[in-house]
Amino acid sequence: MNTKYRDLISQTFYFPQEEFNLEGNELQFHDIDLMNLVETHGAPLKFTYLPQISKNIQRAKQWFVNARKTNKYKGKYFYCYCTKSSHFKHVLHEALKNDIHIETSSAFDIDIVKNLKKEGKITDDTYVISNGFKRDEYISNIAELINEGHKNCIPIIDNYEEIDLLSQEIKGKFNVGIRIASEEEPKFEFYTSRLGIGYKNIVPFYNRQIKDNKKVKLKMLHFFINTGIRDNAYYWNELAKCLKVYVSLKKICPSLDSLNIGGGFPIKNSLAFEFDYQYIIDEILNQIKLTCEDEEIPVPHIFTEFGSFTVGESGGAIYKVLYQKQQNDREKWNMINSSFITTLPDTWAINKRFILLPLNRWNDTYERVLLGGLTCDSDDYYNSEQHMNAIYLPKYNKEKDLYIGFFNTGAYQETIGGFGGLQHCLIPTPKHLLIDKDSEGNLTTTIFKEQQQSEDLLKILGYNE
Repeated sequence: MNTKYRDLISQTFYFPQEEFNLEGNELQFHDIDLMNLVETHGAPLKFTYLPQISKNIQRAKQWFVNARKTNKYKGKYFYCYCTKSSHFKHVLHEALKNDIHIETSSAFDIDIVKNLKKEGKITDDTYVISNGFKRDEYISNIAELINEGHKNCIPIIDNYEEIDLLSQEIKGKFNVGIRIASEEEPKFEFYTSRLGIGYKNIVPFYNRQIKDNKKVKLKMLHFFINTGIRDNAYYWNELAKCLKVYVSLKKICPSLDSLNIGGGFPIKNSLAFEFDYQYIIDEILNQIKLTCEDEEIPVPHIFTEFGSFTVGESGGAIYKVLYQKQQNDREKWNMINSSFITTLPDTWAINKRFILLPLNRWNDTYERVLLGGLTCDSDDYYNSEQHMNAIYLPKYNKEKDLYIGFFNTGAYQETIGGFGGLQHCLIPTPKHLLIDKDSEGNLTTTIFKEQQQSEDLLKILGYNE
């Protein structure tokens, strides 16, 4: 009978996979010796594998090249990185190696843009697409950027007052976009997104505030739905409604030449993950082209704002199983040496799944377990895996250490978790490593941040001045 953990995985999934393989009894991720990381740096541990960021950007850009060729699509394509997915300097520097543009969502984002300009990472030719509800400092920072000559900064109008607020601070002419307030899925808690302006109100808004405004030029219509880009009736229906608005605007607004279809590409969250990115992009461009041909208008340039897709698959988190608690006849709790709430907050907040695999002991027999974090909070656990919500890991043995890894965790987890700040129950932020490749293709590892110490937290709390 095949009862080893490696047998379970090989019989359930195609394995090894592009990024995962075994070296003896131990897991490797993009040829990274994960157990060597643990032996050198300990656990808990977080890491960012920087080359994956560039790889995903180049994959997406090639898909759009292919789709434009297949559909004989005459509009250009612009890849924007959604900075809120991960604001870290090492992430932005890696992403910007690939001739891309930036999407911002808050006032401090513009300060990052200014820093990147000083370092020569971006120029005035780089598009800065400024989303979000804008007030005070965000308005001022956008205005300052445009006044300094960054004409490719395009604020996306989110509410009726923003045109006037921007006009008061921007000295010359400037371009804007308008965000559509999309209608949410029927099962959602509300009908219409709080972001943007409703479908039926966009043309009247343009006629009222932009059409005769000599200072403002409409260049872009922005479309994004909360569920992201999916091959389902809801997405295609919302895209069709968006295109109707684009057509209506284009016929009365010659300067409108760009359609921003937002982000929302899914990332791999299971060894069984499948998604035909090329098909989806082909079909999106096909739908846009057919609509424009029917209405006898030129096709728009296409902008995307991929955040999780850009950086998500670059991240990983490693934990040690400290102890197993048998709480009843059926439930075994493997306790990790950190917290899910603080280090992978999306597992707690939105029940998000990540790829979970052991780093070692693949030749051992396995068992079904639950995973618990260190905080004294009943919600600090993880039980979402590809095996019908069951987690299988090598059997706990207090004489044989077991390390587990969560993969493709690179988007949002640090910012939502409050990186470097207070953590629930004062659980420290783990050490964070940056893994890259040198000019000869060899892996290099540097420490980005050491694990938080008690004095770091006490200082924030006011105990140590």
